Amino acid sequence: MNTHNNRYAKWKQRELVLILLYAIAFYAYVLWRSIRLSHDHYFKLHGLAPSWLIPNRRNDVSDAQWRNFRGNFPILSFVFAVFTVIANGFRSFFHLKAKGMAILWLSMSFIYLIYLHGACVIYILSIATANFLLVKVFARTKYFPFMLWTFNIIFLFCNRIYEGYSFSIFGQQFEFLDNFRGTFRWHICFNFVVLRMISFGYDYHWSQLDSHFDQEKHVTRCCLCKLGKTCYVVRQERGLASDSCSFSLYLCYLVYAPLYLAGPIISFNAFASQLDMPQNTHSFKDVAWYGVRWLFSFLLIELMTHLFYYNAFVISGLWRELSPVEIFIVGYGVLNFMWLKFLLLWRYFRFWSLVNGIETVENMPNCINNCYSLETFWKTWHASFNRWLIRYMYIPLGGSRRKFLNVWVVFTFVAMWHDLEWKLLSWAWLTCLFFMPEMLLKSASNAYKVESAFGEFLLRELKALSGAVTITCLMIANLAGYVVGPSGINWMVSSFLKREGVPVLGGVFFSLYVGTKLMFHIQDLRSRVHSPK
Repeated sequence: MNTHNNRYAKWKQRELVLILLYAIAFYAYVLWRSIRLSHDHYFKLHGLAPSWLIPNRRNDVSDAQWRNFRGNFPILSFVFAVFTVIANGFRSFFHLKAKGMAILWLSMSFIYLIYLHGACVIYILSIATANFLLVKVFARTKYFPFMLWTFNIIFLFCNRIYEGYSFSIFGQQFEFLDNFRGTFRWHICFNFVVLRMISFGYDYHWSQLDSHFDQEKHVTRCCLCKLGKTCYVVRQERGLASDSCSFSLYLCYLVYAPLYLAGPIISFNAFASQLDMPQNTHSFKDVAWYGVRWLFSFLLIELMTHLFYYNAFVISGLWRELSPVEIFIVGYGVLNFMWLKFLLLWRYFRFWSLVNGIETVENMPNCINNCYSLETFWKTWHASFNRWLIRYMYIPLGGSRRKFLNVWVVFTFVAMWHDLEWKLLSWAWLTCLFFMPEMLLKSASNAYKVESAFGEFLLRELKALSGAVTITCLMIANLAGYVVGPSGINWMVSSFLKREGVPVLGGVFFSLYVGTKLMFHIQDLRSRVHSPK
């Protein structure tokens, strides 16, 4: 038995060498073809700007979200720096606690909101006030969760359908207010406010019930809590006293400036506890290094958009003129660009929140190229939203007892929360469809016990093959939902099923299979590093 295990261990070492050589060759080829593609077609692409980094190159700023963030980065950083100095100065000088900090941050965030939304702040305050009254009056009733969801879903949809409402619907005397709607559409940002209003409602509702959280038991298991720090789980699960849930604290939570535009999402309990006692999980040195790492990531995406014009190919519709292998490279590149873009956006706002003493969940803890299962992918892509969905939606719906039904409900909500578009619903339902076999296989593999080296080898190979299938499904679902739409996916699939596309499809699948095995080796290395000596 030991002999077979030793042989298998040696085989895994040789396998790792072969996998690394293949990975180097794969990425060298992808990078070379990407540079050539961008160089050969740049004059036909839309959304390219003059370069500031590399002479004789253009910069792909065709993505509207990234372009707006880059353009507003200086003023945004200046505003947050001023807010940080004021907030931390007042906290230190006047020894402010939760109530004082809530009023201070509410005042500064209100100025920020008026700049963003102008007179439309009236809509935000009106809906938020109605939600607060609903929570305070009905939180102890049996049907409160249904009432809370109904109220918020109605406004989520109405805000989009009526595009933020015109003031003229309330009378001609208010029509002039439509000239003062600010610089940013309020109903787009309000999607995050809806999540916070539901979080406040549930956290307040649960505070009226008996708590099932055993803090003493948690402290014995949590590495951070053992060091005398307060982890995010304790802040979230430890309920607040009812009289602590004031209107000013509630409003502060909804519009807290560093997290208002894009998150990361934080529960009401976790936010309120940190206004009273700033986070102590991350030291000043940790937060400073986090900011430095963000700058390196910013330089990386700038280098990427200067060398590879992936997004411009999609925006221009030119990807339809490419060969199957080039279509794969552009699609793969777009998904990597999206991951890096969101990583930068979320880490930027999380950095400013940490500087001000509020810790949130890291939204992108893993690289997009290091996920081979749907479950892992969604736990590490917009992780704070994933936790919100589990806490306030998945578990109240019955959790794992009804998981085959719940995933359809949850992903349909996620799609409609993003926007009312058919391509997002197609993304959600494709994801659920792909989720079904993974959940069945996971249940089967958990029941199967490996008793030999050959059995472990066989199980590992099957997992690598299923991982390659999963990554393919993820690429299809995300390209359908966020890049080319369902019609684009149909065209893309048909091009890969033609005579010249089948060998490319086989090569792509083999590359994903090899990539999955590389992830296994990374996982093994992490297990050895973190295992007790």
